[in-house]
Amino acid sequence: MSKKETQKTGRVLLLPIESIEPSPYQARTAFDEPEIAALAVSILQNGLLQPISVRRVGLRKYQLVAGERRLRACRLAKLEKIPAILADYDDTQSAALGLLENLQRSQLDPFDTARGIKEVIRLWGCTQAEAARRLGLSQPALANKLRLLTLTPEQQDLCTANHLSERHARAVLRLPEGRRTAALEKIARDNLSVRQADKLVDSMLAAPKGPSPCRKTIPMVRDVRFFVNTLQHAVDLMTQKGIAATTSCDKKDGCLEYIVRIPVGNDGRVTAPTATPAAPAAAAVSPVPAAEETALPAAADVEDFTVQLL
Repeated sequence: MSKKETQKTGRVLLLPIESIEPSPYQARTAFDEPEIAALAVSILQNGLLQPISVRRVGLRKYQLVAGERRLRACRLAKLEKIPAILADYDDTQSAALGLLENLQRSQLDPFDTARGIKEVIRLWGCTQAEAARRLGLSQPALANKLRLLTLTPEQQDLCTANHLSERHARAVLRLPEGRRTAALEKIARDNLSVRQADKLVDSMLAAPKGPSPCRKTIPMVRDVRFFVNTLQHAVDLMTQKGIAATTSCDKKDGCLEYIVRIPVGNDGRVTAPTATPAAPAAAAVSPVPAAEETALPAAADVEDFTVQLL
């Protein structure tokens, strides 16, 4: 840099707007377009009240240090030149100053802030404690902001899309990762306050682990012998009570047929063991159509069949 250029450092220059490129260290990822449009109208009516800050990156080329919104608004207003303060900053200083401007103006969402802090710590090569001191934050506050990045990108987008605050996001960090999305969705859907969000997380942490007691899981029994044994047990109980029930079991056409015969009288009641049985009524286990066989998968060592009680 020449002596003449050095003397210009810190002065306000009127630079061609096309000669200024955006900062590669811009922490902010989302911009309010209606807000920038309103700023453009104000600039057209009143001029740019606060110059942007730039640094030289080549012959008649500059890189933005601070003032992304103002630069965008001036471009939207079709200005050809823009007032800018020429600064002599290296990459580390440029990244830090861009972040500080946004922090001081509270223009970043919590996740942009956390990503910006992480980036300047990387550029500075310092500890969190040193970064907190240089950024004017307490160490716990800085650590809390960085913890937000443990949320998944999808969870971060959910917070941003529903305008959830940093404290809302921090509340769900107490939950296991797999339960955070459900909590964030409920917070957003019910428009919960931070206090209500904390209570929701408390209740989720206090709830017993495992399936809800309102839901009952019915296991699938893959061995049909379980059902055959159940039928046989019922017949055994009848014979123990003096009912002369008989059974027969046969395999045919890939199915199991299980027949239970119970002697009954003309009145439909079960006859005594010594009585001559009237026309017996039959309860049969017979094949069902093949299309229904998938309802009950058989064990690996048993033929495919389905049991149906007639």
